[in-house]
Amino acid sequence: MDVNSGSIHVVDDIVYDMIPLVEPLVNEGIKDADTIRAAVLNIANLPYPEEEIVEAVDELLLLESTGQLFAPDVYENYVFDFKKRQTVVKALCLHIAHDCNLACQYCFAEEGEYHGRRALMSFDVGKKALDFLVANSGNRVNLEVDFFGGEPLMNWQVVKELVEYGRSLEEPNHKKFRFTLTTNGVLLNDEILDFANREMANLVLSIDGRREVHDAMRPFRGGQVSYDLIVPKFQKAAESRGQTNYYVRGTFTHNNLDFSEDVIHLADLGFQQISVEPVVAKPTDSYAITSVDIPKLKEEYDKLALEMIKRREAGKGFNFFHFHIDLEGGPCVAKRLSGCGSGTEYLAVTPWGDFYPCHQFVGNEKFLMGNVDEGIVRKDIQDMFKCCNVYAKDKCKKCFAKFYCSGGCAANAYNFHGNINDAYDVGCELQRKRVECAIMLKIHESEM
Repeated sequence: MDVNSGSIHVVDDIVYDMIPLVEPLVNEGIKDADTIRAAVLNIANLPYPEEEIVEAVDELLLLESTGQLFAPDVYENYVFDFKKRQTVVKALCLHIAHDCNLACQYCFAEEGEYHGRRALMSFDVGKKALDFLVANSGNRVNLEVDFFGGEPLMNWQVVKELVEYGRSLEEPNHKKFRFTLTTNGVLLNDEILDFANREMANLVLSIDGRREVHDAMRPFRGGQVSYDLIVPKFQKAAESRGQTNYYVRGTFTHNNLDFSEDVIHLADLGFQQISVEPVVAKPTDSYAITSVDIPKLKEEYDKLALEMIKRREAGKGFNFFHFHIDLEGGPCVAKRLSGCGSGTEYLAVTPWGDFYPCHQFVGNEKFLMGNVDEGIVRKDIQDMFKCCNVYAKDKCKKCFAKFYCSGGCAANAYNFHGNINDAYDVGCELQRKRVECAIMLKIHESEM
């Protein structure tokens, strides 16, 4: 993989072994092919015939001449241009309900309370949030609004009213809203599903996998289990959407390090769009993932990738969110460098109308940016997040995956290191492994 060009090369052993010999010579500015060939041949004890070494070196130099290998970093200067751009908002995460009917053990939102009080967003606050989005979106046409919680279905009437209001803003303002919904499924019924299928571009359906895993971590407040209640609802939702434009989304913890079994279980239930992600928790939490767990988790990602190939070949394939990367085009440069756009292009809105950089910062008053009545009053926070990118993070500079994870989650970096320009180390290790598996799967797909 050539990091700066994004090129992926399937090579034989000799070419693979020649890359670290040729690259430093190219980086030194040596352009003469004869000089490079002679330097490589002068290295003692290479286990290949001379003519094969020369052929491999020539292949590498051809790739270098076309910009597909040893490509220079042309993005760092772009970061400075990005910092100067006028900030426009393109997405809001509406905390439609700071309340929940489940008591998930790992919930960063404290069962919907977010370090504060339980509350439901009023239509008036939501209306002001949509007005703010339209007014601050510049010439962007496509805008996104995520209905989030807590559990959004506990405030369903307001969700419907806000969708209707958003649609009324589209034509006169030359905008198009993309609405999404995240739900635990407890209150999901046919009426809600019909509306969601008409208006929601994507559904995120929360389930952790196997019955025993899910019920242990996602019970009701009284301790009752929830798996059997939600599974048939989610299966119906997935089928009703033609197995597209949704994800079943789970969380794995130290208690189920064999998480590939949970992904496979969800696939066996008929789900084709699956996301199961590592928990982010305090090191003192019994379910927290630590560095000790990383070797096992890497094995699980390998196991999952091989199972996906097996099922794909049998005509029973499914998509795993973290293995889905676009090797041909990929996201735009700004997305590669700065990620989700939290604090700049993307904001979270509390039920009472406060703005935070994203849902994971809600409740931390250090990151309170403003509100729907006054707009953004803490421009310094906005500017700080605008400068958050892979070139501001020392841990990213030499990482091969930096343009695929875009520096990782700013909230995780802050929660573990007190600095959004740091990086969450466990998350980095797992992300690198996921990118490796994603590349392997993509290559297999191209060779089928």
